[in-house]
Amino acid sequence: MNNMIYLDNAATTKIDHEVYEAMKPYFEEQYGNPSSIYSFAGKSKKALDEARETVASFLGAKPAEIYFTGGGSESDNWALKATAEAYRDKGNHIITSKIEHHAVLHTCEYLERHGFEVTYLNVDEYGMIKLDELEKAIRPDTILISIMFANNEIGTIEPVKEIGSIAREHGVLFHTDAVQAYGHIPINVEELCIDMLSASGHKINGPKGTGILYVRDGIKIGAFIHGGAQERGRRAGTYNTPGIVGFAKATELAAANMGQRMEKETVLRNYLISRVLKEVPYARLNGHTEKRLPNNVNFCFRFIEGESLLILLDQKGICASSGSACTSGSLDPSHVLLAIGLPHEIAHGSLRLTLSGETAKEEIDFVADSIKEIVGRLRSMSPLYEDFVKKDK
Repeated sequence: MNNMIYLDNAATTKIDHEVYEAMKPYFEEQYGNPSSIYSFAGKSKKALDEARETVASFLGAKPAEIYFTGGGSESDNWALKATAEAYRDKGNHIITSKIEHHAVLHTCEYLERHGFEVTYLNVDEYGMIKLDELEKAIRPDTILISIMFANNEIGTIEPVKEIGSIAREHGVLFHTDAVQAYGHIPINVEELCIDMLSASGHKINGPKGTGILYVRDGIKIGAFIHGGAQERGRRAGTYNTPGIVGFAKATELAAANMGQRMEKETVLRNYLISRVLKEVPYARLNGHTEKRLPNNVNFCFRFIEGESLLILLDQKGICASSGSACTSGSLDPSHVLLAIGLPHEIAHGSLRLTLSGETAKEEIDFVADSIKEIVGRLRSMSPLYEDFVKKDK
């Protein structure tokens, strides 16, 4: 077994060797600017066009509907801010959920400061939005619904097709943050009635600093970055050709390996869940038991602090997290766990483990054994736990 067991793939992933090799020529040899007109730059332009076709094919979209960005957060910001600006004459109301990534939530807060109204939908105990509440929240001035495809912390997959159908029926645009779902589960934007979709390269063994925004043909949103004419005038800036090529290669590999990878990760995920829930008292699985990402596991352990658990796991060479990497500096418990109804004291004892296609069963066994040992050790130092066990008996 390796010295390090990496189970934080929702935060970022190791770049695939094939992705790295595909990118290298565009750093060293074919470094021309795709926007230039001479033949040397034409090689970069051709790679860009092929990358756009690869991503579009994966999503069931048209190449002209794919815009390359600097990552998922930029794509989320662009979708929300540009839609708000473009459709302000129609209305100023946006609907989202309480468990969105902060790239969406903080953008919504920004829009509220600029005169827009935002409805934040509640979720059930599994992190699932309620479709009847979504439909009731739609008003004549609603211009956008933004609901994530799958939650980055607890792994719950939302009813995206039903959301898209409701949005289309009411003439409201639907954006989904698919950063955690893209490349991990099948997505077809036409079948799911998605108008805009955000994705990121570094979640699928691609390079950091790359992403896409899918914008359905006919949606009139403006530029997010002003300057040159790149991305049909909607996203200025010199193309990150190596990054775009890497994103497309990672997409290609994810598509080719998806079925096998989903099956393997699901088996290991369920095995880990079963071991921990059976062997660690007062452990709770967060998120939907079935409608969840194949590689996601999220637990809460009563009477311990998640930070202490992470430090002790790290000492054993296990990389894990307590939630989103974007909130790792916060002392507050996860907004997602609070939204599904957990009290602060339980939400503080959270642990997120996210597998990869390379994760081995022997690693899962070592992790389960380590969790059992560490949680037991931490609880042995808690007088609250001792009192609770006495009363529980």
